[in-house]
Amino acid sequence: MGADRSGRGVIRRAVAGQRRDVVVGSLLGAAHQTGEALVPVLIGLIVDRAVVRPDGGALTAWLVVLAVVYAMLSYGFRFGARAGERAAEQAAHQLRLDVVRRVLAPHGGAEAGRPPGALVNVATEDARRVGALNMALTLGIAAVVGVAAGAVLLLRASVPLGLLVLIGAPVLMALGHYLARPLEHRSQAEQERAAHASGVAADLVAGVRVLKGLRAEGAAVARYRSTSQASREANVRAARAAALQTGLMLTLTGAFIALVALVGGRLVLSGSIGLGALVSAVGLALFLPGPIAVLAWVGAELAKARASAARIADVLAAPGETTGGNGEPGPSSGELRLHGLGHAGLDAIDLTVRPGEHLGIVVTDTADAATLLHCLARRCDPDRGRVELDGTPVTELAPAALRSALLVAEHDAQLFDGTLLDNVTAAAPAGADPQPAMDAAAVDEVAATLPGGTSGRIGERGSSLSGGQRQRVALARALAADRSVLVVHDPTTAVDAATEARIATGIRRARAGRTTVLVTSSPALLAATDRVVLIDGGTITAEAPHEDLVRDHPVYRTAVLT
Repeated sequence: MGADRSGRGVIRRAVAGQRRDVVVGSLLGAAHQTGEALVPVLIGLIVDRAVVRPDGGALTAWLVVLAVVYAMLSYGFRFGARAGERAAEQAAHQLRLDVVRRVLAPHGGAEAGRPPGALVNVATEDARRVGALNMALTLGIAAVVGVAAGAVLLLRASVPLGLLVLIGAPVLMALGHYLARPLEHRSQAEQERAAHASGVAADLVAGVRVLKGLRAEGAAVARYRSTSQASREANVRAARAAALQTGLMLTLTGAFIALVALVGGRLVLSGSIGLGALVSAVGLALFLPGPIAVLAWVGAELAKARASAARIADVLAAPGETTGGNGEPGPSSGELRLHGLGHAGLDAIDLTVRPGEHLGIVVTDTADAATLLHCLARRCDPDRGRVELDGTPVTELAPAALRSALLVAEHDAQLFDGTLLDNVTAAAPAGADPQPAMDAAAVDEVAATLPGGTSGRIGERGSSLSGGQRQRVALARALAADRSVLVVHDPTTAVDAATEARIATGIRRARAGRTTVLVTSSPALLAATDRVVLIDGGTITAEAPHEDLVRDHPVYRTAVLT
């Protein structure tokens, strides 16, 4: 979206990006509105020149002209609306892409404080509302031309009537903008409530198995009912504001047209205009409510778009979890170093992982394990010390470049709706064979349970799989990514002992010659490593092969065997 990520900046770029379609749609819409304004004038001319004074030839000629005008306005409406709708859809599509890119950006941060459902609402409904402003502008510009054309034609029929329209229409437009202000605030509240309801619904659906296991369905339903009720009330308030704004604008428009008709009638009675001019004036008076009502609608759409643009801007402008870093790593040997790393509960961690080493890390405090993983993945930068990849501080590397060399596969990694194979190969290099990774993670057993094998669908977040099966697919995906350095956190907590032993051997085989770090307390996985580092109390307290630590270190023995 560029540098300007304010609400106004979002609107400006959404419109500017579709300028061509908006201009084309506006021109064609203006042709349609002009044709609409000409129709009553032509009918008045027909009355004056072919009806009051009967003339068959003139009547035929003017009817042909009227047919041409109708064809013009029909063409203008059809293709103008198409261009406006295309501009709206293209802008909404681009906004959706911008929001998704920001959410998926390597430096993260957009999802902070926002449940997934809220982000989905921003990327769909809010993007649609901002995109729809292009259609509103197309119709609004055409409506302005229609009002101007009606005023000019009225001036030709009667200067007082024309002046009345020229003065009254801008006043109505200003009133419409003023009346739309409450709608903007209530529309923003409505979207916030709807996003919250979507987020709660997404969370409940994702945890439906857990809720059933805890017999907490009633509490979950009550929670969603309360959230949905709040969303409904916000929606009703916004609808009331929209209805009030529309109703007031229709009332004001009706009063304005009545005033035009009154003035025109008095002019006819005084003999200032003839019968044909009267017909034209009445027809124009009936025509004018259309474009004026469109202008009022445009004001309401602008109010909604501003509210949605502010929400999109909040996501796009969300600060990243990390800043800085634009370097590109060279060919990676896979050496990973921690120099005096200190953050949260960790203190003065000095550790070197040699290229190609298979290292185990046991952390007695789960919070310290999470901190270590976040620092390695650069989801946060340490308060003290640094992390280096091949001698280069990771803070000097661009986040995307870092992730192309170092992958941290966290314990709660999510699967995607799609086939098993699609999930495994999601981050794999193009053309790479995923079979070794699937063999190492024992995914063949998972595939055997699915209709269609590896081509079978696993459902949203792997809902058709058990916990252990989901872990195996997530591990296979991490292995298939084939990074120089792979850090895996507790990949086998939900699998049986026999499968865990097979996976331990499989990881070792699949990652032969490449740096692998296993943050786990699994004896089977740790037994397959070259050495194990114990972090207790936030510092490294022991370092040796697994068998030696089990034999000689009570804290380690307690951490991995109980």
